[in-house]
Amino acid sequence: MSGSVIGGKKAAKRNKEKYGDNFYELIGSKGGKKGKTGGFASTAIGKDGLTGRQRACKVGVLGGTVSRRTSR
Repeated sequence: MSGSVIGGKKAAKRNKEKYGDNFYELIGSKGGKKGKTGGFASTAIGKDGLTGRQRACKVGVLGGTVSRRTSR
């Protein structure tokens, strides 16, 4: 049943039995604490003088202008 909804529910149930009810909460917090850059949601000003949101906008524009479509 791997890869199905039923299999996922069984796995989640087993993980909670084996590691505790807050298993997914703990692994999520570990991942969140491990990151140091702040990502695009960061309000801190980085070395480039931009906040995360400003950086995301700039990178998005750059990605949008580099089109893989050819002109016909």
